[in-house]
Amino acid sequence: MSTNTYVDFVSDAHFLSCVKQLHESYAKAKKKLSKKKFYANKIDVFKLTFDKEFNGLTEEELIKLEIARQIDKSVNNAIGAFHENILDGITGFEKGTLAGFDIRALDNSLFADVKNKHNTMNSSSAESLFQKLARYADDYKSATCYWVQVLSTDSFDVQWFSIINGKEYSHTRVRKISGDRFYALLANDEQALFKVFDALKKAIPDYLNSIKATDVLDNDILKDITSDAKSNNRRLLDQITFDNFKYYLGFKSL
Repeated sequence: MSTNTYVDFVSDAHFLSCVKQLHESYAKAKKKLSKKKFYANKIDVFKLTFDKEFNGLTEEELIKLEIARQIDKSVNNAIGAFHENILDGITGFEKGTLAGFDIRALDNSLFADVKNKHNTMNSSSAESLFQKLARYADDYKSATCYWVQVLSTDSFDVQWFSIINGKEYSHTRVRKISGDRFYALLANDEQALFKVFDALKKAIPDYLNSIKATDVLDNDILKDITSDAKSNNRRLLDQITFDNFKYYLGFKSL
């Protein structure tokens, strides 16, 4: 019987190391997001105004949400890497580095490309992915090759047949599979993905407590904007608007 604290198909040390790597990705994204970069693409101050009033947010909450949204752009790939790292800890499988696959079975019976969401590819990238998986299937005659959609619109494990850019694509051993089914396949446990989700409720606090971490969204941007707003006797939202659009007609008067 497993004595693991988190899940029974990877070790506690491995599970916590995956949480650690993801936390470091958040921290790195937060550190890189200076006020200059925060303003770089211009803040939609009209949307922020609507968000504040229609969603009943304080200005501080509003800015934190915008910071989180911008950080989110940087960490999306890291979320996909989190799943690859977890799966790498299952006996008999490993993640790829520069080999062209994300996950493979050590006996070459399985190769997989892992996408965090089902809708992250256009037709050209879908065509390229199918061709890559088909090459693995042709090179390794016992291999089944998967396009994994961790977050998808259904639970499935089906042959990937598609018409892409006007061409029909199919291969008997190229499949597409939802995240729950792929976790179940590798861990031999139908509840595997749910167990990972459920374990995070304990593993994340355990990890953060072990390093005495502060809120990953606590950075100097809000402090800087707050300081500027106080110095100029402006509301926070007015300060952001001035910083972004002081060269627009009328906005200098804020």
